[in-house]
Amino acid sequence: MAEESATPDLVEGVRVILEAADRADFDTILQFYRQDAVWVIADGNLTFEGVDAIRSLFEDWYGSYEDFRVDPPEVVDFGGGVVVGLFGQGGRPRGGSAELREYIALIYEWLDGEVVRVTMRRDIDEARAGAERLAEERR
Repeated sequence: MAEESATPDLVEGVRVILEAADRADFDTILQFYRQDAVWVIADGNLTFEGVDAIRSLFEDWYGSYEDFRVDPPEVVDFGGGVVVGLFGQGGRPRGGSAELREYIALIYEWLDGEVVRVTMRRDIDEARAGAERLAEERR
C-alpha cells in the first residue's frame, strides 16, 4: 500500500521538474535532487556529479539557445522508483535562424523521495527498455 501512495508523488515530481525546465527554473528542478545526484548523458558518455555540476550543465545547455523550450511531457512510472519523462526540447540556437528540436527520454531514479540519478537518452525505445530493466533490478 505504501508503494502505491508514493508512486503518484514520483510521477508528479517529474511533471513539476519538466514544467520547471520549460521556464528554466533550475531552483525548482534541483530542489528534488539529492546533493550528490548524478546526471548522465548516455549518448555522449558524459557524467555530471552533484547539484552544482548539474546546474552548470543546465545553464550552459539553456545558454546556447535564444529561446529554449520543453514540450509537455509524457511521464511513465516503471515502478521501483524509476520514472521516465518523454518530451521534445529545443529552440533557436544563439546566433542562428533555424529551430532545432529533438525528442528525448530522461530516466529518473528516485530514492527516499529524492532524485539520485538521471540518464538522458535520445533513443526512446532503448530508454524504455533500460528503464524496465532498472525497475526490475530495484524491486
